[in-house]
Amino acid sequence: MGSEGPPAVTVHVTGFKKFHGVAENPTETIVGNLKEYVEKKGLPKGLILGSCNVLEAAGEGAVPALYQILDSAVKSSNFKPSNSGQIIWLHFGVNSGATKFAIEHQAVNEATFRCPDEMGWKPQNVPVVPADGGISRIRETTLPVDEITTALAKMGYEVIRSNDAGRFVCNYVYYHSLRFAAENGIKSLFVHVPLFLTIDEETQMQFAASLLEVLASLY
Repeated sequence: MGSEGPPAVTVHVTGFKKFHGVAENPTETIVGNLKEYVEKKGLPKGLILGSCNVLEAAGEGAVPALYQILDSAVKSSNFKPSNSGQIIWLHFGVNSGATKFAIEHQAVNEATFRCPDEMGWKPQNVPVVPADGGISRIRETTLPVDEITTALAKMGYEVIRSNDAGRFVCNYVYYHSLRFAAENGIKSLFVHVPLFLTIDEETQMQFAASLLEVLASLY
């Protein structure tokens, strides 16, 4: 009876490697195991899990690699905004002091690193993207953060909306990603997770899979 339309949404995922004070980053494990985990569970209807990459926990020095990854999603031959489904970049980062998952609403054009990143860079009050103007500039995700947070809470997860992704590498990457998303007609979302000591690995894997389900349900 004719083929079905294209999938509604493709989600590309990133996590981070270790950094100062966090010898084992849970997001490296989550992202490294996500494909196998969701394929065993069965992917949500209408969702394609695209690339899963683990980023160096660095700012300026890691930007070329970040853009290579971001570009790969929109330069794939089958992406044409008019006839293809939505593309979402989903970034996971750890907040070692957190007790809940946090869905980040925005990023700020400010890099003030509390410690050097993994390439030894420690900026203070520097714009993430100087071309965007001063350090007070904010970029917000166009995804419905409150709706996503509520849906995950109803599934039983300890999760909150956050308006502050910090001023370290997580915020740095999110700002670049939101800017890239705005320029390319795609979406971007950043999620902070606690350490595995606080919320165990299996629960965090379930959370990541549930988040994919919620994102798929938006389209």
